[in-house]
Amino acid sequence: MRVEILGSGGAVTTPRPGCACAVCAQARERGVPYSRTGPSLFVHGPDVLFDTPEEIKEQLNRSRITQISACFYSHWHPDHVMGRRVWETRNLDFRGWPPQQKRTSRTPIYLPQQVGSDFRTWLASWDHLSFLEQHGAVELIELGDGDEVALGATRIRPFRLAENYVYAFLVEDEGKRVLVAMDELNGWKPPPDLGRLDLAVLPIGLFEHHPLTGERLIHEEHPMLRLEATFAETLDIVRGLDARRIVLSHVEEIDRLGHDELLEVARSLRRDEGLAVEIAYDTMLIDV
Repeated sequence: MRVEILGSGGAVTTPRPGCACAVCAQARERGVPYSRTGPSLFVHGPDVLFDTPEEIKEQLNRSRITQISACFYSHWHPDHVMGRRVWETRNLDFRGWPPQQKRTSRTPIYLPQQVGSDFRTWLASWDHLSFLEQHGAVELIELGDGDEVALGATRIRPFRLAENYVYAFLVEDEGKRVLVAMDELNGWKPPPDLGRLDLAVLPIGLFEHHPLTGERLIHEEHPMLRLEATFAETLDIVRGLDARRIVLSHVEEIDRLGHDELLEVARSLRRDEGLAVEIAYDTMLIDV
């Protein structure tokens, strides 16, 4: 397997429109890896996409991905779903005629149990995808908790995190095991039966304190600290995983940490704690 980080940003991408901070200015000037688009990941081999942020069309064009065998959605939040129109622009034949000669393709869309339910409630995701299904662009497949999907030799098992509206995914192929958690690790602890992982891709968490200077970045009474996992809490999860390689993604612009600073954070973790942690960037390729 090869994992490609299509987008390493979070809900607030880098550069943020209208922002003149040093991190955003650097991102505008230098582009990737200093700039970060919305959260999305692709697994080459089974050719599976996870989540569709607003920038997904540009991400796919940049990566030159042509084949998508399936897409899994991790949860309903807008930064993970609002690019779903990609299935219309990618799969529908607008000019073909007569109708029986249209060259429309259909992508299977897998929705874990709670995701399917939430899509019916939030952001009109279910209505939009159902419309696309009626026009032949997608096939909606709802999964029950505990269901596993087999795509050729690849097995993908969604499972709920502690925030039980969001799912992580265990991807297994030819003896390789990859954990994909797109967001929302708040309160989660790795279960003992998760087993040995070749790769874990996790959200980096909020930076309550600057990871190099210790300066407080978020007020101690801010409600975000109760609702979101912090970087320190993410590192506790990392320490609880049996993983050969760990990549942290979903980096928020609002934390105001540039690519070079985050590289130094990863170096210090390897040096001081022996943690095999890397920071994701757009276009990053990871061979498993």
